[in-house]
Amino acid sequence: MFTKILIANRGEIACRVAATARRMGVKTVAVYSDSDASAKHVAACDESVHIGGSAPKDSYLRWERIIDAAKATGAQAVHPGYGFLSENEDFAKACVAAGLVFIGPPASAILAMGLKAESKQLMEKAGVPLVPGYHGADQDPALLHLKADEIGYPVLIKASAGGGGKGMRAVERSQDFLDALASCKREAINSFGSDAVLIEKYVQRPRHIEIQVFGDTLGNYVYLFERDCSVQRRHQKVLEEAPAPGMTPELRAQMGDAAVAAARVVNYVGAGTVEFIVEQREDGSMKFFFMEMNTRLQVEHPVTEAITGQDLVEWQLRVASGEPLPLRQDQLKITGHAIEARICAENPDNNFLPATGTLQVYAKPAHVAFAPPVNSGHGGRARDAQPVRFDDGVRQGDTISPYYDSMVAKLIVHGDTREQALARLDTALAATHIVGLTTNLQFLRYVLQSPSFAQANLDTGLIPREAAVLFNQERVGLALAAAADVAQTLLDERAAQGTDPFSKTDGWRSHGVFTRRFEFEFGGAHVPASLTYLHDGALSFTVGDTAGVLAFTPTPDGIDLQYAGQRAHVNVYRKGEVAHIHAAQGATQIIAIDLLLHAGEAPAEGGRLTAPMPGKVVSFAVKAGDMVTKGQTLAVMDAMKMEHTIAAPIDGVVAELLYAPGDQVVEGAELLKLTAVAT
Repeated sequence: MFTKILIANRGEIACRVAATARRMGVKTVAVYSDSDASAKHVAACDESVHIGGSAPKDSYLRWERIIDAAKATGAQAVHPGYGFLSENEDFAKACVAAGLVFIGPPASAILAMGLKAESKQLMEKAGVPLVPGYHGADQDPALLHLKADEIGYPVLIKASAGGGGKGMRAVERSQDFLDALASCKREAINSFGSDAVLIEKYVQRPRHIEIQVFGDTLGNYVYLFERDCSVQRRHQKVLEEAPAPGMTPELRAQMGDAAVAAARVVNYVGAGTVEFIVEQREDGSMKFFFMEMNTRLQVEHPVTEAITGQDLVEWQLRVASGEPLPLRQDQLKITGHAIEARICAENPDNNFLPATGTLQVYAKPAHVAFAPPVNSGHGGRARDAQPVRFDDGVRQGDTISPYYDSMVAKLIVHGDTREQALARLDTALAATHIVGLTTNLQFLRYVLQSPSFAQANLDTGLIPREAAVLFNQERVGLALAAAADVAQTLLDERAAQGTDPFSKTDGWRSHGVFTRRFEFEFGGAHVPASLTYLHDGALSFTVGDTAGVLAFTPTPDGIDLQYAGQRAHVNVYRKGEVAHIHAAQGATQIIAIDLLLHAGEAPAEGGRLTAPMPGKVVSFAVKAGDMVTKGQTLAVMDAMKMEHTIAAPIDGVVAELLYAPGDQVVEGAELLKLTAVAT
């Protein structure tokens, strides 16, 4: 076994590899870019080496620097993680040439499986089922059109060197083929440096089911069952689960044997995933076809670990060091059901646009980090699956930058049944609170609760099919959001009051009642509200069209709230005038306008030079050097589906515009600099 390895990656997967290495007594070396100098993965390793600038091309893709770092620190092997250089055959060759073990397959296997057309020709020879299609080298458009007509529409045009949904077009009619082909080729050459394509039959109601395979240097192979990854947006996975709902033992064995055959034909070593597209037929049967092989550990490997009780990173290290596979095929068993949710910094309601920002609040549910027992995976007892597991590479206060993948964390749950796993995942997602950037947390909950997912009616079209219940949802509502914010306000006031009776903030009057005024912005509308302190100590709260008694009790982890017939446990996180409300129903934001702060301002002024919440700059009404007067409009930004006017709080001179129209900004970002002028 190695004594020291270098992890040629960052974030969650680097932390994940380091956890297993530490348990096995293997020292680890982290590499980091400028923006990752204080990152969690650096702290997770025993030592670290700086390798360049923040952009991947200046650091994590500079394999010569990574190899130099490995040699300088005395590492014997390099674990590539996933992404970056994990499927780069030149990097694998360079590691071997430098006397380092590449913890992955041989470069020849990476190359063989890296090109879609060539890999499918190999699979055909190995007897692995293929979708009817054309995978030849002749790329004459007329020939490709002819082949598409022969296959029958709809067909799928795919870049041979593609991935991640790029260079892919579905074509419904023959007359649309040539235009789609030209578009696909343009995208392919720009993304991958090759415009070669393949043509395949477009499978109806397809499911994406993949098989985890492992091979060792002694010629042994096993498959660790399947994962269903059908829930996707833009051809990228959102939720993954194991085992696949509806899978029969016979079909599992057929797919497993086909996956092993695919690995064997390229002399595969280490962890790999063979991806299949599965056609769901009218009679309820399923037919599978080879799609591609990912020659690395997958993002979704934890669900396989959960149902098998094995540590796949440990398997990688043992196989790479020359040991045989830890278990035979007949020793591998499936226990229970596991689901993984990818928590990403993105806006599902805006075509999943990636988001950036700081994790001002990063509260996680009760969970375990990955820490299997020492004897896991090496012929000993399989570890017990933990009900909730949280894999991440960030901490509260960290910034999600535009340089890297938008994934913040992976939430993995295990249950005795799929229904139990679903319930656990929804509960864990509800207890995950992120403030400071837009995420898909609530969207994930909506997917889980959608009829299709709940009933395991799975295919790659699930998200567009369930669009009505997945996008532009508001599950908390104005009444509960406003009541939660007022309750938090009163609790903050009580915490700040002194012991003398004159500092009390309970609204007591010797006669009459006391009413306080509040103003909110919610869902694009301005909403007044009032709170009346009654003689019996009760609180009457009116907001919009809702009125009722407001009662609340602080708890160690939030507020127990009752209002207008609703009872909810809520958490309120304040960032300036924006309150982030989290409840069992979901999460939302409400702007609680500080009446004292804006006293004297015209209603439309706003008086802020900072973004009230994450959003987009619509326009600037001024330029650097302009003289402005108090109340003058400086900029307009779009946030929470409404436009916010940024007005000058003072007379002054515009010193600098810090953004441009169209830019996405985080909450609290300073939009422009204003220098006061003497009056």
